[in-house]
Amino acid sequence: MTDVKGYAYKVSASGRINIIGEHVDYCGGKVMPAALSLKNTVYVRPNGTRRINVAWTTLPGTVSLDADALHNYAGLEYGNYQAGAAFAWQSRGHRIIGCDMLHDCSVPFGCGLSSSAAIEVSTIAALAAVAGEEFDPVEVALAAQEAEREYVGVNCGIMDQYASACGRKGMAMLLDCKTLECEYIPAELGGYCFVLTDCRKPRSLADGRYNERRAETEEAFAILRRVLDADCLADVTPAQLSRCAYMLPKTLRMRAEHVVNECERVRTAEKALRAGNTELLGRLMDRSHYSLKNLYRTTGHEPDVLVETARSHPACIGSRLTGGGFGGCVISLVKKQGVPEFKDHVLKTYARRTGLNAVCYDADIDDGITVEKIYDN
Repeated sequence: MTDVKGYAYKVSASGRINIIGEHVDYCGGKVMPAALSLKNTVYVRPNGTRRINVAWTTLPGTVSLDADALHNYAGLEYGNYQAGAAFAWQSRGHRIIGCDMLHDCSVPFGCGLSSSAAIEVSTIAALAAVAGEEFDPVEVALAAQEAEREYVGVNCGIMDQYASACGRKGMAMLLDCKTLECEYIPAELGGYCFVLTDCRKPRSLADGRYNERRAETEEAFAILRRVLDADCLADVTPAQLSRCAYMLPKTLRMRAEHVVNECERVRTAEKALRAGNTELLGRLMDRSHYSLKNLYRTTGHEPDVLVETARSHPACIGSRLTGGGFGGCVISLVKKQGVPEFKDHVLKTYARRTGLNAVCYDADIDDGITVEKIYDN
């Protein structure tokens, strides 16, 4: 058990799943994420210096950051996310005090459940707590996004950080990424539940492919807006794209088709979830994965095998890759009574087909940021 004696606050932020709406957040679309009970937890205390000392329960050693030179740490192997989050918060005019941080992360790294967002959001909330500042979770999310984009170098949308900061227990979120308006919808799935399975293929969004996809959608929209009255690619309707598709080179047309049709799937999924039509939600998840595979090209052999394997079990009514892609986690909609057999089938079949050992994670839909005072200095 981690020794947290002497720390003043326990601050957590969630990982997230995205039920549907992949790669549309940075195009101004609506997405349907939910915060998870898998979290990054920061134990924090003031130390009376101008240093932010970062330690981990899973890594040896510490990293010491100069609170007056936070721009200098982007090249760190460990601690760059914390440094970027602190720098983004400081750049917004917030007070940074010297402190000791102990990070304990239950969000698996590199599997599409937004461990990076959980780290960034919890770091900022911890800095605010130890400085005695009230904070707005939406501002925390925006600062965390700035850290990811401008400090770490992943040109992400707002979905991950918003879900990590603003999630609510038992609720799916319908987030408009253009306006930041968010509706909360009870994630009532009847006799079904979500099962998360990690394909265990290493992935990194900072290697360029994620940024490449974003650049492609921006290029596609720049061409389409010559003839369409739209503020962003997500505003383009399927009918409009059909009329103008001839203007786009093949690759850009494929990327635009995914975004436009995925936005339509989100709209239909909202209606399905509100109506309790879980079977339709499952079919939409299937279509989303096919689009990611064939149009957006962000899946890969291992995730595709994992989704095929999940769908082959009779308890599963929908399955798709969740997150940025190129590996990571698959989210499946499964009959509750069939979950043990489903997991056994998926893990054994996937191992036989790929030689890799997938992992199923148990997680509930939970709150985003939580702050608890645990010790008075």
